[in-house]
Amino acid sequence: MKDQAKGVGFKKLMAWSLRPASTGICLMIIGYLSIFCTDTLGVPAAAVGALLLLSKFLDGITDLFAGYIVDKTNTKWGKGRPYEWCVVGMWVTTLLIYMCPAYMSTSLKLVWIFIMYALANSVFYTFLTANTNVYMVRAFSSQKEYVELSTYGGLPSMILMLVFNVIFPVLMGTLATSQHGWIELVLIFAVPLVVLGMMRFFVVKEVRDVDIESHGEKIQFKDVLTVLRRNPYIYIIALGQFALNFITNMGVQVYYFKRIVGNVELMSTLAITQAIILPMMLILPQILKKKATVFVIKTGVLVTVVGYIINFFAKSNAVLLIIGNLLTGAGVVPLSMLADLLVIECADYNEYIGIRRLEGTLSSLKGFATKVGAGIGASVFGIIIGMLGYDGKLEVQPVAATHAIRLFYSLIPAAFYLIIFITYQFYHLGKKMPEIRAVNEKRREEAALKKEMDV
Repeated sequence: MKDQAKGVGFKKLMAWSLRPASTGICLMIIGYLSIFCTDTLGVPAAAVGALLLLSKFLDGITDLFAGYIVDKTNTKWGKGRPYEWCVVGMWVTTLLIYMCPAYMSTSLKLVWIFIMYALANSVFYTFLTANTNVYMVRAFSSQKEYVELSTYGGLPSMILMLVFNVIFPVLMGTLATSQHGWIELVLIFAVPLVVLGMMRFFVVKEVRDVDIESHGEKIQFKDVLTVLRRNPYIYIIALGQFALNFITNMGVQVYYFKRIVGNVELMSTLAITQAIILPMMLILPQILKKKATVFVIKTGVLVTVVGYIINFFAKSNAVLLIIGNLLTGAGVVPLSMLADLLVIECADYNEYIGIRRLEGTLSSLKGFATKVGAGIGASVFGIIIGMLGYDGKLEVQPVAATHAIRLFYSLIPAAFYLIIFITYQFYHLGKKMPEIRAVNEKRREEAALKKEMDV
């Protein structure tokens, strides 16, 4: 193909990668919600867990409709690009979570947190998830560009998240001793990251029409149902994202280092060591030239399982914790960074079998699994340690609660990732993609030629 040799370019690559850095750090800050509620607002852990679980029912509604809305969007800015403004809304509502009035009763605090959490996750982040692949395939045109965006493009994002993971625990130890300190802490990151997160909108424009075969036919809701019924592979991707985000959003790490290790600031040391992982982003494109995306993901998942097993034996041993952290961090890189490539494969597969591409719907299903995993992970962890007697006001926690914290930091994640590996054995698109892309491109060229002749 003529555009196959093109690259993204440094300016667009940076602009594209800064938005996931912004939203990713925002999600990590939201991940501290549980300990903020229990140890600062004085809200019971079980109540916070139940609240987060309840919010997922709302996510179930908004996710699928968001994908449908994005797929139907047609503006002068494009189809997916306008929804980048949700970056601003996501950060504002996240800040408002931590501004929950302390004088309120526990019930009113829970209502406030639920509304702001739902807006941040069920509305703003939902549309940011739904628009990503819709935007990508219309702003860029080749598999080489998609790989660059998902690999090289992940490097600036990972660096910023690494800096966050180093700085935040230190600042948390000094600032987050009161609610005012928490608000100040969030603002330190919110202001610059809103600006950086909006760079994609201003730099990257939609320039390509991949819907030419549809002849301008409007998308109907039955098209969504057809895709959900006839594409089994998107459910494999969704399960992987569910498990990944169940684990990464439990908020267990801060509990582990506070209650098991006895040193929260050691989290910064672990974050610094993860700099070793960054060069992976530079070699992934070369690996992907020889190996299918799904093979790279499965290999990483097995490495992650080993890392979490090491965590089980580590207890408070800093050396073993660092080794386990390196393996789990390196192992999840392909699963977290390459999932959008698989979603595009699913859209290509839809086109290949004669149904609508619907990148927005596919991205929304992935996003739904992501947020449900995150919410259930946070809620289940909070509910379980609450049932086992965890009380943020106590210096020494019940033995059952500390055992649960230890398991949630080791063997439970290992089991989840093992399930992901088994599930991905049934993803068979990898070897078929060259043929699928060639057939789709030929059909588009024929459709474009027919359109020109009709005019």
